[in-house]
Amino acid sequence: MMPYLLNLVYFAAIVAASPWLFWSAVRKGKYREGLGAKLLGLVPWRTGNRPCIWLHAVSAGEVNVLKPLIEHLRHDFPHCECVISTTTRTGYEIAKKKFSDLTVFYCPLDFSWSVRTALRRIRPDLLVLAELELWPNLIREAHERGTFVAVVNGRLSERSARGYGRIRKFVRPLLRCIDLIAVQSEEYAQRFIDLGADRSVVQVTGSMKFDGAQMNRSNETTNQLRQLAGISDQDVVFLAGSTQSPEEQLAIETYRSLKDEFSNLRLVLVPRHPERFAEVAQLLERSGLPWQRRSELETSRNEGAHILLVDSMGELSAWWGCAQIGFVGGSMGKRGGQSMIEPAAYGVATSFGPNTRNFRDVVQLMLRREAAVVVEEGTGLTAFVESCLRNRDYMRVLGSRAQKLVSDQLGATAKSTALLSWLLPDAKSQRRAA
Repeated sequence: MMPYLLNLVYFAAIVAASPWLFWSAVRKGKYREGLGAKLLGLVPWRTGNRPCIWLHAVSAGEVNVLKPLIEHLRHDFPHCECVISTTTRTGYEIAKKKFSDLTVFYCPLDFSWSVRTALRRIRPDLLVLAELELWPNLIREAHERGTFVAVVNGRLSERSARGYGRIRKFVRPLLRCIDLIAVQSEEYAQRFIDLGADRSVVQVTGSMKFDGAQMNRSNETTNQLRQLAGISDQDVVFLAGSTQSPEEQLAIETYRSLKDEFSNLRLVLVPRHPERFAEVAQLLERSGLPWQRRSELETSRNEGAHILLVDSMGELSAWWGCAQIGFVGGSMGKRGGQSMIEPAAYGVATSFGPNTRNFRDVVQLMLRREAAVVVEEGTGLTAFVESCLRNRDYMRVLGSRAQKLVSDQLGATAKSTALLSWLLPDAKSQRRAA
């Protein structure tokens, strides 16, 4: 009865949210793509009989987290085929770009019929879920067909744990269908165990988010972008990345207030979502400041424009390598922040707003080691950028601390790969027997 009850709950939720879903589809272009895969499980048929690892990442952040893991798996287990699913359009586009030679598809919604069809088409030997994707029907159907299930880079906030705790009788048997729960910290491990996970399957590996970060500013892609944008060694680049409203406006005002005194200051804006590129372009038009789109750099360059709008996907990591001063967006409003690991890895003097619940552990670690700064609204952002411009030693020391912190955290991907190896076909018979 449980799958059918869940189907009813999911259906009721979709009906209740249908006005918002329709508005998002019309106004923002969301949720239009992959309906066959999402609603009916009509994902691509996998041909051949190679062992298969299905990795699921919700959105762009999880895709980036899984990138080094996928590279490890493909290198260490070349006889296995990796396929990747995502939930959001942004995640799908980035996955297609990063893994153009792999099968990428939209993950089915957690209706019993859609996940059953998807599993029949993909025929995975191992299902790997990133962070906290506990979809009951998907996990249960995979387990019942003999597919191993693993959670990697697992996290479980105190709030989520309280919520799951209210339905512990339902969550416990679900967790017992998972063969490996590889988590970021001891705190997360204990929360999974308290909810009913088998202690023997819960392993602490650290955060894989650190492993995927590029630390070399002279990497090929960053060098190409720096040259394309005409950024010189004398320029100081202030980058506001993964931004949402009103963070772009705050960054523009910060630049406006400092540009006359610091003539070598440049501003790079990288909005989080592509549907906001036009909105941010209008902000820049109204500002009266010279600016240019990233998409126009190949054909023309406005030499007087010290503001660049990056209206392309999948390049933020490389652009962070061009910056000396950074602001990580999604942290002024209610979104809960975006990853600050990439700028930290490059040694960028990094700042973010006060609302960073999605990266609470990373933020606490960075603040404890004085490797980042929390800014409040526009005045705080301006003051931070000005401090970096006036005191270059302060800027360099802040960036060096951040880069050292990232270096000290490396290794979670290798640990996770080693644990997953026990769930791959070569070890399957031994594992099941044990």
